[in-house]
Amino acid sequence: MNLGWWWRLFAGALAGFLFFHGFAATETAPNYSFMYDATSASTLSYYDYIIVGGGTAGCPLAATLSQNATVLLLERGGSPYGNPNITKMASFGAALSDLSQSSPSQRFISEDGVINARARVLGGGSCINAGFYTRASDEYIKQAGWDGRLVKESYQWMEKSVAFEPSLGQWQSAVRDGLLEAGVMPSNGFTYDHIYGTKVGGTIFDQQGNRHTAADLLEYANPSGLTVFLHASVHKILFAIKGKRRPKAHGVVFRDTTGAKHKAYLKQGSKNEIIVSAGALGSPQLLMLSGVGPAQHLKSHDITVVLDQPLVGQGMSDNPMNAVFIPSPLPVEVSLIQVVGITHFGSYIEAASGENFAGGASSSPAVEYMNNLDETTFRGGFILDKVMGPISTGHLELRTRNPNDNPSVTFNYFKDPQDLQRCVQGIQTIEKIIESKAFFRFRYEFLSWPILLNMTANAPLNLLPKHYNPSMPLEVFCKDTVMTIWHYHGGCQVGKVVDLDYKVLGVDALRVIDGSTFNDSPGTNPQATVHGCEDIE
Repeated sequence: MNLGWWWRLFAGALAGFLFFHGFAATETAPNYSFMYDATSASTLSYYDYIIVGGGTAGCPLAATLSQNATVLLLERGGSPYGNPNITKMASFGAALSDLSQSSPSQRFISEDGVINARARVLGGGSCINAGFYTRASDEYIKQAGWDGRLVKESYQWMEKSVAFEPSLGQWQSAVRDGLLEAGVMPSNGFTYDHIYGTKVGGTIFDQQGNRHTAADLLEYANPSGLTVFLHASVHKILFAIKGKRRPKAHGVVFRDTTGAKHKAYLKQGSKNEIIVSAGALGSPQLLMLSGVGPAQHLKSHDITVVLDQPLVGQGMSDNPMNAVFIPSPLPVEVSLIQVVGITHFGSYIEAASGENFAGGASSSPAVEYMNNLDETTFRGGFILDKVMGPISTGHLELRTRNPNDNPSVTFNYFKDPQDLQRCVQGIQTIEKIIESKAFFRFRYEFLSWPILLNMTANAPLNLLPKHYNPSMPLEVFCKDTVMTIWHYHGGCQVGKVVDLDYKVLGVDALRVIDGSTFNDSPGTNPQATVHGCEDIE
């Protein structure tokens, strides 16, 4: 996997990176002078760069490019500021449970039957995730062909801006020590680095429990060079075809909340481009809606084909997550992901505790189920296993021509047997943690390991039929209880849809810059790499 573009795109924008490192923020969130609702947009406008999607990738990229150019950033959601369901750690999960049209989280259900979510807010996934911050591994960086020095500098800047060392409570400490007893060695203490063993990672929540998101990085933008429109739904990329050797992206059509249509075009200039950063669902979806995708599929939706590109929407992957819930006889702290065990067999073991994780159940049956449980049930937490990679892949297709509707996506969890074996080994490691001396006081003796597995298997974690009982192998448990950890990726992959510079193959003036270009997920959580790397483009 060669993702060298992340570290060399737009050589001229390196000045923006130096600006980030050498100067203070020019404006303070949330009082951005350049941020407006899309209803105030003019019918027609012109910019050097148009970025579709103000998420984990789009925000830092817009801030960087605004140093030397005029930039339009279009975000379909609203502002994260002033919403405690986003900004406060204690409210984690509330946004995921909010199924309203104004929610910062848009629920979707994959064809596999797994309930999932996509961000719909300025700042993207960094506004609704569990906040864990960790770097990609040295091996990943080397295989990607990235400049190691620039990678390190970019990470260091990010860590000064939006990453913090968490305060470990008793539950997380017990999980850390249990991992070491289970043989996930060595103990690496607190570190942002991705290294084998057990570590305490970073968090984007500060000591007061306030979330710091990618939207905060807009503080480093040049206010005179950036325009941000919220509630701006991009319906189509416009291509100039007549007289061109091949199609050239030159504008976008977007609508505001009243349904009014707006058009934004690129100014004349050889380097001016449209950059799609709409996420692993939104980016391949928008390419298809714009006529770049599998010709027969586009024709079935009455979409004019600009470029027959059958690999758009292919290679979709979601890292499987399986968890075991452990009720505790003792009160536990409210904590999100802080400790991780990075194993040699290809799984990451993490944990969350306290009552706030109940809100993370993104299905209506799960919310109803949890609301009916006794309060003492939430004295406990989850220990979870995330499969690295993964190897299994699926595909994405359009359901409708409305960009606000979810596309159809299939991830094919555990289709590859190696993914399934990694899950089994991860669950076996969780058993060792629960049986460890370090974790003993946080579990009831009468709740044996088979009972704990059965409790989890009977919870409404997904929409799949239930098969598991304690006499069955762990492979069945993995398949029956699979969930998402929201690290899905693919659909516009390097070498298939975009080249090594992330330019869309077969057209001009169009790039895709986000997790849709990944073949697998970097580190135990991709957010550091996705928005850290944007700062040096």
